[in-house]
Amino acid sequence: MKLPKILQFLAVFTLMGLAGPVLDSAWADDPRATVQQLIQSIQKMHHQKPPTAEQRQANEQISRQAVAHLNVRQVSQKTLGKYWKQRSKEEQDRFVQLLGDLFRYVAFPNSSKFFGAMNLIYAPTRLDRKRATVPLTILHPEEGEVGLEFVLEQNSRRWKVVDVVLDGVSMRNNLRAQFYKVIKQHDYRELRRRLEKKLKSVRD
Repeated sequence: MKLPKILQFLAVFTLMGLAGPVLDSAWADDPRATVQQLIQSIQKMHHQKPPTAEQRQANEQISRQAVAHLNVRQVSQKTLGKYWKQRSKEEQDRFVQLLGDLFRYVAFPNSSKFFGAMNLIYAPTRLDRKRATVPLTILHPEEGEVGLEFVLEQNSRRWKVVDVVLDGVSMRNNLRAQFYKVIKQHDYRELRRRLEKKLKSVRD
């Protein structure tokens, strides 16, 4: 299994304060359906290079639909950890927006090919009050068998993804370790500069 390739989807929880469509009430109280809609949205993305104007517009809409299933602000707070409270309200909001954009323009497009060529086998959802875990096994022709768990939390009856665990590795914890390393070696501004540079490279 080529772990780095799969982590293109998980890695940049690069999952913020983004406006998305209101979820249908029939889906609001079903964590598994939330995960299914997230994956289905990612699968629909066009990855032709360069994309046509129509494909670019379609991807914009699809990525907004996909990110609406994520609690990007909570992921942002958890990945910055102890450094979150050190940031001003304006800096926090900017980081949430930046991470959300990275999901939309980097993580989702990079993972669309992967999710488009696999079979998904869902196991029973595990519920613990307002927290749910949706486990599934991925059968991929190139990567082999992969165990994946989507962790969701309920807020105002809507389920939102807050973490993804790949073969026992938490995406959120993995990102926090990477962010901490950059902040400790440099500072927060360097972390933001690197994320902004990555986003600019795919949007230019």
